[in-house]
Amino acid sequence: MASNEQKVAVIIPAKDEAERIAETVRAARAIPKVDLVVVVDDGSSDETLDVARSAGATAVRHTTNRGKAAAMETGASVVAMRDVAGVPAHLLMFIDADLGESALETASLIYPVISKQTDVAIAALPPQEGAGGHGFVVGLGKSAIEKATGWKPLQPLSGQRCLTRTAFDAACPLAAGWGVEVGMTIDLLAQGFTVQEVPCDLQHRATANDLSGTIHRGRQYLGVLKAVLSRRARRIAVPAAQRNPQPCEDYQPYKALV
Repeated sequence: MASNEQKVAVIIPAKDEAERIAETVRAARAIPKVDLVVVVDDGSSDETLDVARSAGATAVRHTTNRGKAAAMETGASVVAMRDVAGVPAHLLMFIDADLGESALETASLIYPVISKQTDVAIAALPPQEGAGGHGFVVGLGKSAIEKATGWKPLQPLSGQRCLTRTAFDAACPLAAGWGVEVGMTIDLLAQGFTVQEVPCDLQHRATANDLSGTIHRGRQYLGVLKAVLSRRARRIAVPAAQRNPQPCEDYQPYKALV
């Protein structure tokens, strides 16, 4: 007989991550309350799929690269097929494929959600060794979220987040490309969900200041900008009268006033 205790499913979008995916999967499987790890291979040209399966993940594959948002939605669909009637739906925790053993630290995201303190818990990472850039993309994400909702996040681009199935479904369809996290945050706050940042000691592969890193950040900027402009065009925002007069700049849950 199935337990009525709510469990957590970890979803890992991955492309060409054969080198680190096994370590990430093993760490995710060790997180308390996690009983399912789903890796979505988004059109890899290496052995990501096979390595993930060998490490104990349920692994599915997109035959062509469809982007992170599509991989997240595919992973959530796989989890939905594993949910059992009469048992609380899995919480969904999305993590990056390159976290390695530090993925275990995302365990801190579960309690605020499973205890109903917040609908969405987002990891706030420490400074990453070797990271380049000048903060333009992060700055765009911060200012866009604050302008649309009244909340000023510390790390608007963090892809490590745990949320309820209800919150995830409300955020779909997700913003394509690199705007998925910023778009999701704006969409959920505009619908009255709560969000909270949680410090997590995570380490992932940093993007340097070389040519490829600069191109990567340029694509990120355009992706975030596209998501932001799309929401402005559709007037997706928290009405000014419902915004908290003191935007939360610490680690407390944030919700629009009612």
